[in-house]
Amino acid sequence: MNTPRLTLETTSARLLRAGRGLLVGSTVALAAFSALAEPVEGEVKKVDIEAGKLTLKHGEIKSLDMPAMQMAYRVSNPAWLKSLNVGDKVTFSADKVNGQFTVTDIQPRK
Repeated sequence: MNTPRLTLETTSARLLRAGRGLLVGSTVALAAFSALAEPVEGEVKKVDIEAGKLTLKHGEIKSLDMPAMQMAYRVSNPAWLKSLNVGDKVTFSADKVNGQFTVTDIQPRK
């Protein structure tokens, strides 16, 4: 039995055919692409609960065309900051949200 594979292109095309418009189809496709970004390994260098920021030393983030570096990020869930400590090894995903680089997912590495 042949099961059709769902791709970003077919998802966007289906939305367009459904009359939702180019802007909505493109936004959904970009959101889906962002969700597929590869996680990056990093190390927590600073936790700033008041500013809602996390400084990470990390490898290359290909989805953001960003080389390996140390940088402060906003976090999409401020509660994460309470469970992280300097020196923690993490795996995270980041994206540009409202013009700001933001950690959108983070998990401790073992």
